[in-house]
Amino acid sequence: MPLTAAETPEITQLEPAHRKIYVLDTNVLLHDPTAITAFAEHQVVIPMTVLEELDHIKDRRDKSVSREARIAIQLIDKVVGNASPQQIQKGVDIPGSNLDENRLGALAIFPDQLIADDDEVPFLNTNEDQANDNRIINVALRLSADNPGAFVCLVTKDINMRIKAKGSGLEHVEDYRHDRVLDDIDLLSTGYACFTGDFWSSIQQVDTVREESLTLHRIPRSELPDAYPNQFVYDEQAFIAYVDHVDEDYVYLAVDSRDHLMNQRFWGLAPRNLEQAMAMRLLDSEDVDMTVLTGPAGSGKTLLALAYGLHAILEQRKYNKLIVARSTPPIAEEIGFLPGTEEEKMAPWLAAFDDNLEILHGADECSNGSIEYVKERANIQFKSLNFMRGRSFNGAYIVIDEAQGLTQFQLKSIISRVGADSKLVVLGNLAQIDNKYISPLTSGLTYLVEKVKNYPHAGVMHVNGIVRSRLAAFAEENL
Repeated sequence: MPLTAAETPEITQLEPAHRKIYVLDTNVLLHDPTAITAFAEHQVVIPMTVLEELDHIKDRRDKSVSREARIAIQLIDKVVGNASPQQIQKGVDIPGSNLDENRLGALAIFPDQLIADDDEVPFLNTNEDQANDNRIINVALRLSADNPGAFVCLVTKDINMRIKAKGSGLEHVEDYRHDRVLDDIDLLSTGYACFTGDFWSSIQQVDTVREESLTLHRIPRSELPDAYPNQFVYDEQAFIAYVDHVDEDYVYLAVDSRDHLMNQRFWGLAPRNLEQAMAMRLLDSEDVDMTVLTGPAGSGKTLLALAYGLHAILEQRKYNKLIVARSTPPIAEEIGFLPGTEEEKMAPWLAAFDDNLEILHGADECSNGSIEYVKERANIQFKSLNFMRGRSFNGAYIVIDEAQGLTQFQLKSIISRVGADSKLVVLGNLAQIDNKYISPLTSGLTYLVEKVKNYPHAGVMHVNGIVRSRLAAFAEENL
């Protein structure tokens, strides 16, 4: 039976005529701790059960999740401030939730523990294993019954909870969509555009300009409306160029050659296909501070990133250390039980980099000695993303691996730690997401690709082609 109170006080009824009412589940705030500001002028309702769950989660050993819980709690506290209990139940204005300061959104806390059994409302049983989920659903049902005709929506990233809510009679149930930048993952930017036939035959107007030491072809934006900086443009014949920069009226192309791209070498590594060659061009660009490499497993992303890091540190002397970081799997979020230093603790999850070092130095007369020598000379450091926050890295070449399992909020907090004279490389494969609350459309990697593609000091490349083996190619495409 639902929880009841000996004395059930009157709960303030929510009646915002011009507002929709959104009830947030806990997982929404863990996915995006600033979610309460994402609903414009509408009413956001946080059930008391959600606050209790956040309070429990903030003390977990899972550093990333507990941090998001604390940030969400702090933001809620900042909004409600010194408001009275009656004001908090009715709704307190959320600063920055809307451009129109006269139509701010409101945040209300709903005391769901005081919901009494009501034959008129089909409340779910709160004595089961899913009691917390049911209590949150009951809040949406109660608000829908108390506000007839109003738009009351439960927002949750839990698919089963959405099904239960709809089955209970709740008309509006949604996933959290504010973090989505695409409607279809097939529209994700690849970093290049391929034209059939001859590229120039599709261009009606072009002229040539000289900027410093570069000769650029200037094309009206109307001819290439989707172009963005550091994007490659090529056709089925011999033409290839990259977008040097873009302004309101024109796209400026710098012509390159396939031979030049395919003849690049990093630490003895040569590209095996055009996508790898274009990725190497981005990695080696002085003007690109961050490169995002996406693509299937076995396409060479990690090998390219590692080879360029060794090349830039040991041969070009651009950086003084190579930092390799990734998030440890949820089942082993705490690495403290493993012996040794932080680098030794991270070794099981960063074995891919050791494998790639073996590829680069496997032919050496004493490969083990070469690998250890390179690790020491390049000052290679293995880090857990859970312990990178709050630090700054200067003069470093930083590789973030397995970024597909991170939220946009987590990626932002990591990227903001990059210091002066550093380069960041972000690697990820959207087909290998292992976070139950993240999909390819909501992954921080997808968000990052779409948000940074127009930034002139960032480059994006989707590396195609499985270069491991024909068996790996078959598994990626068919299994």
